[in-house]
Amino acid sequence: MIYFRRVSIRHWLLLLAFALPIACWGQTPVAATTSGPVQGQAVNDIAVFRGVPFAASPVGDRRWREPQPVQPWSDVRQTISVAPSCPQKPGLSLANGGDPGQLDEDCLYLNVFTPRADSGARLPVMVWIHGGALIFGSGGLAIYDGSALARRGVVIVTVNYRLGPLGFFAHPALDKENPGGAVNFGLLDQIAALRWVQANIGAFGGDPSKVTISGQSAGAQSVLALMASPLSQGLFRAAIAESPYGLPSHTRAKASSVGVAIANAVGLPGSGASMTALRNIPATRLASLEDNALSLAPGFIVGDKAVPSPLLQAFQKGREAAVPLIIGSNSDDASVVVSFGVDPAQLVKKMGRARVLVRSYYPGVSDERQLGREVARDVVFTAFARRIAYLHSAKAPTWRYYFSHPAPSSTGTAHGAEIPFVFGTVAACQCMDRSPTSLDSAVERRVGDRWAAFASTGKPTGDPTWELDNRSRGWALEIADEDSARPGFMMARMNAFITGLNLVGRQGTR
Repeated sequence: MIYFRRVSIRHWLLLLAFALPIACWGQTPVAATTSGPVQGQAVNDIAVFRGVPFAASPVGDRRWREPQPVQPWSDVRQTISVAPSCPQKPGLSLANGGDPGQLDEDCLYLNVFTPRADSGARLPVMVWIHGGALIFGSGGLAIYDGSALARRGVVIVTVNYRLGPLGFFAHPALDKENPGGAVNFGLLDQIAALRWVQANIGAFGGDPSKVTISGQSAGAQSVLALMASPLSQGLFRAAIAESPYGLPSHTRAKASSVGVAIANAVGLPGSGASMTALRNIPATRLASLEDNALSLAPGFIVGDKAVPSPLLQAFQKGREAAVPLIIGSNSDDASVVVSFGVDPAQLVKKMGRARVLVRSYYPGVSDERQLGREVARDVVFTAFARRIAYLHSAKAPTWRYYFSHPAPSSTGTAHGAEIPFVFGTVAACQCMDRSPTSLDSAVERRVGDRWAAFASTGKPTGDPTWELDNRSRGWALEIADEDSARPGFMMARMNAFITGLNLVGRQGTR
């Protein structure tokens, strides 16, 4: 009895936290991770943990190195606030998805939304990788709040990863320090987060054997890279890629030349800059570089352990993970091309004599700007999704979608506009140019149900039946005001573009 009296209440709470991997004490859920106990908060019926570290801070000598383990802690760590987002150019994320809040190089954190505070729940898990051309964004944006999806019986994890020149970087001094070593540090961060999920998600009610990776745009490109990477095999069982793009990655030599240019831009002697000097440059200065010639966005660097070959080549050779896949695009994905200052009408003019053939695939489209917009959409997004779908269908079940519910753009569903329908944040995000309607709510409900079913069972069940895609069928589900099955969807157009891309060798490296 004397012994028990001498043990403080705080120590008893710590003992309970470790004895029960996750426990809800009133409104304060606590989970025991392999690094130490974390305390989240109960928000309505969902336990939410924000700002959970999954790797050590990548600062100082850890900049431009593979992510390192977190230093363990013993006291209960408060994880109720969104952690800083990775350094990026101010304003980009705010204009394209939401305010990333505080920016700091110490940014390797994730967020967990779980419907059951029960370590024995063994619920399916969905890990979300945000988009942003690999140069902006954050896993903590309000639009990615996982509560609505979690209410469908899925544990949701959203992650940060290093961006821009801090996340994807090559330089002669780096290669000298570690010949042939890592250059895709942001992708390695994602892999570290998936390893954290394998080791810890059980404490939050998740099942590490039922992990689905998902993402949009650069996040979708990351999903394909993770499927193809030899470093991430066995870390997930299914994948969802929303609007991946058929743009080439970079050779290591090209990335190194950009790295030299970056060194010059920050006042260092180009190829002669040392890693010590480069690591001493403030992160904000590196992240805010303006010249497009100093950016590798939105592609990966081919030539390290994480990305040993171009993504398309990996799928063509069947080297990707044989996991069920949902892949698709939006009816106005070209909105992102326009936002980069590209004039679609000029794209049509550059086609020369091929314009006549291309026009035949777009009956009823007479305006050259609209034609250019649709061609850009199909070449970069629709055809690429179709191409990956038929390649992957030889290895695993593959479903393709085309999202055309008209929100928020009058020209169709803009790039990224499907995200709030997936997460169930349509009403909360205030990201539409009108008030949400009952029809929006119905689309949101159907999409969320299909994505959750896929995470749970490996099949996107719903009405109408979503048929499998393959090389010969070209089957897609059009997600519109009402879902509809589309056999042979844009087949002639897709085949023509894919043939043309094969001939010119696009989507490899540059």
